[in-house]
Amino acid sequence: MEQSELMVRRIKEGTVIDHIDEGKGLQVLDALRIDGHDGSLITIALNVPSGKSKKKDIIKVENKFLKDDDTNKIAVISPKATINIIKNYKLIEKRRVALPNEIDRIFRCSNPDCITNSTERIDSVMDLIDKEGMILKCRYCARVLDVNEIKYN
Repeated sequence: MEQSELMVRRIKEGTVIDHIDEGKGLQVLDALRIDGHDGSLITIALNVPSGKSKKKDIIKVENKFLKDDDTNKIAVISPKATINIIKNYKLIEKRRVALPNEIDRIFRCSNPDCITNSTERIDSVMDLIDKEGMILKCRYCARVLDVNEIKYN
């Protein structure tokens, strides 16, 4: 059997999101609103063989450094992901994502009558009520939401 190696170009400056749950890479890009329109080079590898979890997704984004809100979005989609900050081709920071108990401004409530969906410009606040099942509850209208069915702000 022929062994092949995946060759992905190193980035000089930016972020590498590694250990994304298999098949969740595109969802992470959507949540972070990364679409390439700003001209940054984006490398996406889906279903990459991984020793820890059989397969994983990887995203490399040049010239983008994630904020805490972005990290929280990733934690909700893929709790085992790691964030690697690269400067001058060197890893300068590696952090694991952590699930927060409260998630502000990331997801929109699916209840059309919720005050966060009105013209009053109130940011959504979700409480994480089940970390295993990834179940959130809107703080304003108490609607229970499954992370896999929510829209991003």
